Amino acid sequence: MKKEIIIIGLLVIQFAKGQNKDSLAVERFTIHGQSTIIQQKKAGFNAPYSGDNSLLPSAESKTSITSTLFIGAKLWKNASFFVNPEIAGGSGLSEALGIAAATNGETFRIGDPAPKIYLARMFFRQIFSLSDSQTSSKDKYFHNHSDFNQLADFEPQKYFSITVGKVSISDYFDDNSYSHDPRTQFMSWGLMGNGAWDYPANTRGYTPSIILELITPKHELRYGYSLVPQVANGNSMDWKIGKTGAHTLEYTRKYNVSKRSGAVRFLTFYNLANMGNYATAIIQQPVNPNIENTRSYSNHKYGFGINVEQELTNELGFFGRCSWNDGKNETWHFTEIDRSLSLGFQLSGNQWHRKEDKIGLAHVISGLSKEHRDYLKNGGKGFILGDGNLNYAPEQLTEFYYAAQLTPNIFITGTYQLVINPGYNTDRNGPVHVFSIRSHFRF
Repeated sequence: MKKEIIIIGLLVIQFAKGQNKDSLAVERFTIHGQSTIIQQKKAGFNAPYSGDNSLLPSAESKTSITSTLFIGAKLWKNASFFVNPEIAGGSGLSEALGIAAATNGETFRIGDPAPKIYLARMFFRQIFSLSDSQTSSKDKYFHNHSDFNQLADFEPQKYFSITVGKVSISDYFDDNSYSHDPRTQFMSWGLMGNGAWDYPANTRGYTPSIILELITPKHELRYGYSLVPQVANGNSMDWKIGKTGAHTLEYTRKYNVSKRSGAVRFLTFYNLANMGNYATAIIQQPVNPNIENTRSYSNHKYGFGINVEQELTNELGFFGRCSWNDGKNETWHFTEIDRSLSLGFQLSGNQWHRKEDKIGLAHVISGLSKEHRDYLKNGGKGFILGDGNLNYAPEQLTEFYYAAQLTPNIFITGTYQLVINPGYNTDRNGPVHVFSIRSHFRF
């Protein structure tokens, strides 16, 4: 596995050396790439018991890798097409089990850790300009630099867009300048997004979707309809449109406070799937209930999220998120979090003359609904959690990182995470100490 990781990383670096630097010219074709390697170590901790889905109490060392190509082409005015082949391998600590706010956002709930190539994204996007014809060209358009799934081109400041294809929904919703990308920022699942948003995705994080966007310089409104998996955390999508599907709606307000930029985002979602019900599972089988036996297309999940970011100084930024879902039916896509609150800061290295370096510090508190707690207490299992018992308390995770830019295309990050009450279980509270080294290459 380590040999394969080294080979893949070297290939990405070699490919990067052959690329031209970004320019202000309009592109008709673009190709970029990234490779991220994360090595994590966990110290051992004491636990009186463990279940099938528990975080292992023994010391662990795990490695993960993702490598992605971002290929795009301009079809006609304001229309583009992108395709992203990707290879991923490795696994998270304890196979990404036992911690709701899992420690590595680059890992998935996949049994086989061998690297595999798959199609991550493939989508079409059409933009319709809404700028007033009387407005000056300077105010009507701004220039996008060449980047991942973004052509160097002039884009209207006010527009309506339609995106259709296989995407990652988190690319469009719940964005945040300081905490969104586990490849460069915070790595915990509970910090890279609103934890209680059970966002639609297959096992690896992608799903066929239609996304509508209405964008102005200060206001953004987005709606997405996505397919959901046939089973919880599954890879095959359920095409029973009408009986299943995920709806996501978000409004963003951008603003300035004392000339410091900020944004607040309000998100809501409604998911329909062949879900099981926690309370019904306990009624059917009070001991070791099995939620899979209660699955029905009449079940649903809904919730809300608030996401804030604020620039405080030239070097320091703040973010916060708060989210909730009804928690009556099983988690279907993301992770077993029904309530979440996170706060954090990011500091750039300007003061020590390393402006591209970043320091991050954040804390997330995750919780469960009463129905979800009772299910786990009685010995039930989800696809992330299941210790066989539960002495409930909110799960807490603190993360600190330093990301250093070695070259314009290479970043190395050292991370420390402290986990209290992993899986919401005070019986198995270590606390747990996790140390990580992340290598990120991009071109």
